[in-house]
Amino acid sequence: MSTSLKIGILGTRGIPNRYGGFEQCAEYLALGLKEKGHQVWVYNSEHHEYKGEKWKGVHIVHCKDPEDKMGTFGQFIYDLNCIKDSRKRDFDILLQLGYTSNSIWYWRWPRKALNIVNMDGLEWKRSKYNKYVRRFLKYAEKLAAKHADEMVADSVGIQQYLKEQYNKPSTFIAYGADIFDQPEISYLANYALEPYKYHMLMARMEPENNIEMIIKGHLLAGMQEPLLVIGKTDNAYGTYLKETYGSNVNVCFLGGIYDTAVINNLRYYSHIYFHGHTVGGTNPSLIEAMGTRSLIGANNNAFNKGVLGEDAFYFADDREVSTIIKQAQSKEAYAPWLENNIEKIKKQYNWPKIVDDYEALFLKSIRLKK
Repeated sequence: MSTSLKIGILGTRGIPNRYGGFEQCAEYLALGLKEKGHQVWVYNSEHHEYKGEKWKGVHIVHCKDPEDKMGTFGQFIYDLNCIKDSRKRDFDILLQLGYTSNSIWYWRWPRKALNIVNMDGLEWKRSKYNKYVRRFLKYAEKLAAKHADEMVADSVGIQQYLKEQYNKPSTFIAYGADIFDQPEISYLANYALEPYKYHMLMARMEPENNIEMIIKGHLLAGMQEPLLVIGKTDNAYGTYLKETYGSNVNVCFLGGIYDTAVINNLRYYSHIYFHGHTVGGTNPSLIEAMGTRSLIGANNNAFNKGVLGEDAFYFADDREVSTIIKQAQSKEAYAPWLENNIEKIKKQYNWPKIVDDYEALFLKSIRLKK
């Protein structure tokens, strides 16, 4: 490689991943770009458990994060602190993962760096927000589209939206996943589970992820197989779900699990993996489930269908969830679906390709700037 770039990545709570999709993306991307010879810095919240200045050769910048004292507004201050620090780092590229709480600071973005924004999803559609917050998020989206030097869309649907809404070109780069092909049944013993005799979902506890719809559908089906609900329940919605459904013996709230081996084995040995996400582009947890040969029941929307095509069940309400559970045969009956999804990982949704795509965009953008 002839060009070594100085790259900053902000917009996440930090690495190693202890939270969600963007953190996972930042982790893989930072390591991949570092291995290609680039210098990479990732911005971490001061509350992240990892306190080192480097992680596997990637520079870590710890920034003050008042979210614990100020709630959601603290995210805006955290992003501003990251952006202020980035102005002194002389980056060639500043990759901003998401626009929600950083696009309003566009006037503070470092001018020397190329500011590249990954759109994530249509945040203003999230049902947890009131109409005033949604209006602000639409405005923040507009600022990002107007002021970013380059935009990344993680799905063709988001790419089309940017073109139609803002006449803004973008580069389609999806999320990646690894193919999991070394299952170990011993991982089930810790949860008293039998192979293919339980269902699961894994999501942040947010209304737009349709967790309650899936739980209701599972209970409506009246089957004995438990439903594993994986994700932190320390927010208001998570607390509501746990208080409402946690006493049911067939609904098991396991909290957040970040051990990849555990998660992959739970996915692999599940009967049906439910994915209720409705807002956003290519969701990381969906791609990862495909990579573990999970039999997937997904919310019926354009984003999920754009990834899964005909290789999944789809539901739009709790009754349809119930029908899937009652009528689904053994996983072996759907082997073509599972293998088709593995082929999608091999050809499009794999991390080496994602890293290559980001590097190609960065290098092209630098050339065009000159």
